[in-house]
Amino acid sequence: MRNYWNLRSGEFVFLFLFFTATPCLAQAQFSKPEEKFPAEETYLYPIYPGQPGSLAGTMGELRTTHFHSGIDIRTNNMIGMPVRASKSGYISRITSSGVGYGNVIYITHPDGNTTLYAHLDKFKGAIAQHILEEQYRLKSGEIDLYFKPHQFTVNRGDTIGLSGNSGSSGGPHLHYDIRDAENNALDPIKVAGFSELVDKYPPAAEKIALRTLDIHSRVNDRFGRFEFYAQRVGNDFIIANPISVTGNIGVEIIAKDKLAYNSQFFGGVNYIELKVDSQLIFKQAIDKVNIAETRAIYTLMDFKTMRNKGTRFYKLYIDDGNSLKFYNESPGSGKIKVNPAKQSTVEIKMNDSNGNASYVSFHLKPEELAKEVPTLENLKEEVSSDVVENILMITAKPCAAGNKAKIHRDGIVKEIEPDYYNQNQAVYLIDLRSTIPDSVTLCDKSFLPKINATVPSGTEYKFYGNIMDITFPGDAIYDTLYLHTNYTLTPGGNEIYTIGTRTVPLNKSILVSLKTRKEYPRERNLSVYRVAGRGYTYLGGEWENDRINFHTREFGDFMILQDSTPPTIRPVFVNSSSARFKIKDNLSGIDRFEATLNEEWVLMHYDNKNAVIWSETLNKKIPMRGVFELKVTDNAGNTSTFKQKIP
Repeated sequence: MRNYWNLRSGEFVFLFLFFTATPCLAQAQFSKPEEKFPAEETYLYPIYPGQPGSLAGTMGELRTTHFHSGIDIRTNNMIGMPVRASKSGYISRITSSGVGYGNVIYITHPDGNTTLYAHLDKFKGAIAQHILEEQYRLKSGEIDLYFKPHQFTVNRGDTIGLSGNSGSSGGPHLHYDIRDAENNALDPIKVAGFSELVDKYPPAAEKIALRTLDIHSRVNDRFGRFEFYAQRVGNDFIIANPISVTGNIGVEIIAKDKLAYNSQFFGGVNYIELKVDSQLIFKQAIDKVNIAETRAIYTLMDFKTMRNKGTRFYKLYIDDGNSLKFYNESPGSGKIKVNPAKQSTVEIKMNDSNGNASYVSFHLKPEELAKEVPTLENLKEEVSSDVVENILMITAKPCAAGNKAKIHRDGIVKEIEPDYYNQNQAVYLIDLRSTIPDSVTLCDKSFLPKINATVPSGTEYKFYGNIMDITFPGDAIYDTLYLHTNYTLTPGGNEIYTIGTRTVPLNKSILVSLKTRKEYPRERNLSVYRVAGRGYTYLGGEWENDRINFHTREFGDFMILQDSTPPTIRPVFVNSSSARFKIKDNLSGIDRFEATLNEEWVLMHYDNKNAVIWSETLNKKIPMRGVFELKVTDNAGNTSTFKQKIP
C-alpha cells in the first residue's frame, strides 16, 4: 500500500464499490466463530437502544448509482453518539477512507450474518488503538484490514464507535447493514424488527408514467413517455380521467415511503404489485440486495428521466437487460397489452417493510391509431430527433412541399408518410432494427440521424472511427446501443469528443482511444476530462503516439485539458496539539498528500466532501514540536508544500 491517501477523482466510484462490494471476503477468509455467544440473541438497535429512533433512508431505496443497501439511522444531525454492537461476535473487518463509507466496522456473528456500521467518527475500544498503530505502520490513512475470529471479540451492546459523518455521507448519521454469508444486504426492518422504529404510514405515489413499448403503441394518440400526477384520496391515490391508450404499454411510478410523522425523509417502496382488471401481472419484492450488482438499478429505474429531471421512477415491468432477482413471484413481465374492446382498470398496490399498504388506481381507455392528432403543439425547432428504445423518433414542422420524408440508406431512397401529424408538426417513427438511415430529407432539407454503429449487448464489440476507437466489454451495456460519436471545436480551440449520450447508462467501463487532430506536448498535466455540467471530471489517460487512451463508465462529452496550477493549502490551525487544513484543486482534483514532523510520517485524516485534512499523532501525550511539512499533489502531478516550525 502506498504511504499516502490515493484520492484520484476518477477512482471515486471504484473505491466506493470496493468498500461496499467485498465484505464477504472477511467471512470466507476466516472460519465461523465458535458458538460461545447466545444463539438466541436478537438484534439490538445500535443507537440508544430502547429509545424511539428514526430513519433517513431504507434498504432498497433508489439512489443515483445504486440501491441503498441498509438503513440510515438519524443522529439528529449530531456527531459522537455511542454506536453499539447489535449482536455478539467478532470484528472481522475495518476500513477507513475519505470517500465511500468512511470509517466502517464489520462484525461477524455466530449465525453467519455480518452487521456493518458506517460513517463513524471514531472507533472505540481495543480496536481503536490497533487501527491507529496499523495506520502508522503502513504509513497510510486509508486502510482495509481483516481480523481473525478471536482477535477482537465483542458482546451485544458493546460500544464499538461513535457516530459521525465520515466518507461520502450527506450529513451525520449511522449507516447500518445486515448482510448474509452470500454478500446480500438484508432488510434490517424485517430481519431485526427494531421496536424503536415505529412506522404507521403507508407509501405515497407522486406521479405515474405511461410508456409506449413498440412502434404501434400510443398514449393519448402519441408515441413516447408521458407523466400524470396522482391525486390523493385518503391514504390512496387516483388519476381521475381515463387515459387513452393503444397497443403495448409500460407503467412507471414515483413511490416513496414516509418514515415518520412530519419527517422530511422518505424511504423506498420495496413491494409493489400491478393488476389489470383484477388480474396480477407484475410483482416486485426487494427483500435483499446483492452488493455486487447494485449498479443494475439502471434497469429497474427510468435512467433517462433520472438524468434529465432528477426524478426516480420504478418501472413496473421487466425491461430488456433486467436480470434482477426481485421478480420471482411475478406472473409475467408487467407489460400491458391494451384490450381494444373495453376500458380497463389498473391498480397498483404499494407495501412498505412494515406492511403498511396504499393503492393507486386509474383507467385505460382503448383508442384506434390516429393519423391526425389535433393536440400537437407548435414546435420551436424545425426538426428534432430522439432514440426511444429501438425507435428513431423524428419531429418536424410541416411544409408546403408536403409531409412525406425521404429515407436514404446505401444509395436507396424510400418515401414514408408521418405516423401522425397536424398543422403544427409531423412525427415519423423508424424502427432501427430494420434500417438505420444515412440521412432523412424533410422539406428539401437533409437531416442526419447521428447513429454511427449498432452495439449489441452481451458480447464484446469494437468500434473503429475516424476520430476514436472504442472497446466495449461483453457486459458493458444493458441493451442494444445506437452509438453516436462526434468531434467539434470550442471557440477557444479545444477539441470536444462526443461519445454516446449521458442519458444511456453503462454497466462497465469502456476503453476509448482518441485520435487527436491537434498537437499536444507529452506532459503529465495533459489529461482527458468528461464535461460535467459547468465543470469537469478528471479521467486521466495514457499517450500512445498521436492517441490518448482512457476508460470511462459514463457517456458524454470529453476534452483534453491542461492543469498546470498546483493545489491550494490553507491552514486552519497548526499548533502543538494538532494541524488542520483546507485543501483544494482547481481542475484535476487532489491525488495524494503526505505530512511529516521532523521528517517523521504523520497521520492525516481526510474529509473529501469538505476538503479538510487534520492530523492525529500516535502518542497524544507528546506535543508536536519542530518542523511540520505538508505536501499535496493533484492528479496532474502539480505539488504544493506547506512548511511551518511549531515551537
